[in-house]
Amino acid sequence: MMTNWQGLGVRPVRILIPKAPYNNHFWPVVALDQYTSQKEVWQNADREVGEQPSTLRLIVPEAFLDEAKSRSKAVYRAMDDYIQRDLFTTLDDSFVLVERETQSGKRVGLVLAIDLEEYDYAQGSQSLIRATEQTVLERIPPRQQVREQSALEVSHVMLLVDDPQDSLIGPLYAARADLPLMYDIPLMMNGGRLKGWQVKDDGHLNGFAAALSAFKEKLKDGQMLFAVGDGNHSLAAAKASWEKQKSALTQEEQQDHIARYALVELVNLHSPALLFEPIHRLVIGKLPEEVLQALAPLDPAQSEGEADITLLAGEGDLPLTLRKPGEGLLIDAVQRCLDAAKLPLDYVHGEEDLRGILASAGGTGILIPDFPKDQLFPVVERDGRLPRKTFSMGEANEKRFYMEVRAIR
Repeated sequence: MMTNWQGLGVRPVRILIPKAPYNNHFWPVVALDQYTSQKEVWQNADREVGEQPSTLRLIVPEAFLDEAKSRSKAVYRAMDDYIQRDLFTTLDDSFVLVERETQSGKRVGLVLAIDLEEYDYAQGSQSLIRATEQTVLERIPPRQQVREQSALEVSHVMLLVDDPQDSLIGPLYAARADLPLMYDIPLMMNGGRLKGWQVKDDGHLNGFAAALSAFKEKLKDGQMLFAVGDGNHSLAAAKASWEKQKSALTQEEQQDHIARYALVELVNLHSPALLFEPIHRLVIGKLPEEVLQALAPLDPAQSEGEADITLLAGEGDLPLTLRKPGEGLLIDAVQRCLDAAKLPLDYVHGEEDLRGILASAGGTGILIPDFPKDQLFPVVERDGRLPRKTFSMGEANEKRFYMEVRAIR
């Protein structure tokens, strides 16, 4: 029986994975927006991959944005080459159930397609699927251009659902022994291990759709079904591309058009292995005194107890209490001050990595406090968004690795 996915925001899709000779640890690499100040991590991965087919050849890591033009051309060539070499196995009308093992435990997800008609990144949106952080509109056009020139889509988008009972993904994971195992791979870049099972059987698909429909029915006015946890700008670029294309299509043509959908991994917010880690700030080439001057509107003072934020520099740590943080989230107030002062910033996942960068390159670090993950949905529903780079879902090595592929032309 055909499942009706209308109005649920997601659906199965044709997914490509590498065939057996290439279905190995060379293929997956971590999300392109990681290790932005640590080119050596990507250079080491490049040496390890060598001439092997790899998703590393299908992305431009943000650490190399200064080479984006030449690297993008190489990406398009690699996509065409992989298609011509028939590297992929096709999983028609499928989900992929994913188990990712890292230092935080086993995180379970479901790779599927998001219906871009149900997603809106505008602040204050009432759509089923919403962004969790402010979307920087200037970042969309270059990503949209890349998407529209690409033959293949690889995705690091992680979609979150607030499902305390684990009613959606849990039953599929419990039945994983009955599902075809598509891959079981140790990951490069200290990424842990990745397993994936195809979900194709009508019984499993219908069961998921029924559970999702029942889950959606319980939502109150103003509540969202899914929140974009990682990869919002990539998803926003897909949305912009779809809006551009759909105006030339009839209603019938729009229904199953390839550009209407984008690949994501759905994860339960309540997964014990999904940890929210703060994203720290690196103020490039600036002394602590200059950062303190930028933060002056918040009336910072050296903390005698638990610090609101901590400045890191060569001369030691400076824990601070912000005596005039204003209303809303403290991180929002800090970010506004840094932006107003036009300080050169990078965003670093992990205190150890931040301290390592400071030791080698100088500058001033800002340790940001934790954000409780059970506040994610309520805060976004109330305020419309979180401040930019409020949290990271795990450390850099725990972010989503590119594995599944989707043809988009």
